[in-house]
Amino acid sequence: MNFVTLNNGVKMPQLGFGVWQVSDDQATAAVTKAFEVGYTSIDTAMIYQNELGVGQAIKESAIPREKLFITTKVWNADQGYENTLRAFDESLKKLELDYIDLYLIHWPTPNFDQYIDTYKALEKLYHDGKVKAIGVCNFEIEHLERLLKECEVKPVLNQIECHPYLAQNELKAFCDSHDIFVEAWSPLDQGGDVLKDEAIVKLAEAHGKSPAQVVLRWHLQRNAIVIPKSVTPSRIEENFNVFDFELSADEMESINQLDSNRRKGPHPNEFHMR
Repeated sequence: MNFVTLNNGVKMPQLGFGVWQVSDDQATAAVTKAFEVGYTSIDTAMIYQNELGVGQAIKESAIPREKLFITTKVWNADQGYENTLRAFDESLKKLELDYIDLYLIHWPTPNFDQYIDTYKALEKLYHDGKVKAIGVCNFEIEHLERLLKECEVKPVLNQIECHPYLAQNELKAFCDSHDIFVEAWSPLDQGGDVLKDEAIVKLAEAHGKSPAQVVLRWHLQRNAIVIPKSVTPSRIEENFNVFDFELSADEMESINQLDSNRRKGPHPNEFHMR
């Protein structure tokens, strides 16, 4: 496993396991398999409705708590200072943990204009020692600029949709310049066309790897944090085995050329679901 050092000195696995769209009753088995394979970083969220299942897998594992890195997120309906503090306590209770390693704002929802107050609640949780690090998801440059201006604690990362068809180069460059990591959700284009792309398939054949492994390796070599998701045991294992090969500069560039600004999810400025 590769580890990155966040801007507050906390170390985080560069490869984690995501549980978006994993039901609560599936989450325990999937996370247990992930632990068996070698993952120690798990990414969940209040809105995923599987914190209980994730918490059960953590409880049943023999891994010391300090060796795990657990991320969860505050949902849009729970934004605002006091609401966020209540939502955090609820997530902590479901996960059956004493603290969270990383707590994130799930979406900026700029129409509601609550993300500054929400982030100030995250800062309180951080100062109180209830979370080891705080950050955001799906923030565009303008949201980050406002956050950096009006808040005290710099976010350690920005979790965004990112894959070869949506490389997010401008946003990533901004984050890099402010010592904020990019963490990629839907890193495999949700198993979509990226994995069938001729350029990716050729690289997979050349390295004796799967297209998914090539794409995950691309993310890692871009110095991004990545959280692939699967409930299939063989794929959970396959996605973890990406540290025994390397893409050349030319191979990286051939993947970079695939960027076409194609999103699977909504644009953050247009997503206001509660």
